[in-house]
Amino acid sequence: MDTLTISIISIALYLVTTVLLGRKLVVGIPYSNNTRIALIALGLGAVILHAGVVYQSVFTTAGINLGFYSAASLITALVALLMLIAAISQPIENLGIAILPIAALALLLDNLFSAQLILNTHSSGQIELHIILSLLAYSLLTIAALQAVLLAIQDRQFRHKHPGGFMRALPPMQVMESLLFQIIGVGFFLLSLALMSGFIFLQDIFAQHLVHKSILSIVAWFVFAILLVGRWKAGWRGRTAIRWTLGGFVALLLAYFGSKLVLEIILG
Repeated sequence: MDTLTISIISIALYLVTTVLLGRKLVVGIPYSNNTRIALIALGLGAVILHAGVVYQSVFTTAGINLGFYSAASLITALVALLMLIAAISQPIENLGIAILPIAALALLLDNLFSAQLILNTHSSGQIELHIILSLLAYSLLTIAALQAVLLAIQDRQFRHKHPGGFMRALPPMQVMESLLFQIIGVGFFLLSLALMSGFIFLQDIFAQHLVHKSILSIVAWFVFAILLVGRWKAGWRGRTAIRWTLGGFVALLLAYFGSKLVLEIILG
């Protein structure tokens, strides 16, 4: 089976899973556990096919291709995978309504366009370790940002006393907040390791082509650090937690995809 056919099947599975998850929110009645597992399995099927395509796109004989479209495809597949695995034991499958269509779009764009950025990493495994830690941290904190958006919608409906179908299909806000900080905690830990490995393994983390990524990543690290300390010391929650989470995510988004968009797509 060729790459294009696999991509089409993966995109179709992503969209079907998204529609079924959206139906649950519209109706407002949670699915049974067996139905939840079936939906997660459907989404995982899409991710597995996506992974097969992205493997050929990213891991080339010349080195690792982290061009804009390939990197976007890789990261969205990883975000979808982590979310679906976590959804087996935690009630976060509703995040798939945002994550899965984005993964489908990234896969489509990776098939249609090309923007190569080959990293020759054959000489050492240290750069691969730094890349893996960075991707995992970015993926988890992306999930945290989407969780924060879902929590913001839930908080808004609660404040305006509109407990509609959407509210009935979600866990209580205390559970949503607890899940948010669990995800942020793990993501922050991985981001710390990624930055540390960058300082140790890269020759100059503040070189001209890396300085914007490094500074924005450090800014994001401080934002999440302040948020976690605020949660621990002052019990930050609700809108305060949401704003800080989204602020840290925007800094990370600009650090990676913002710079790649400008350098690789706009400036060529």
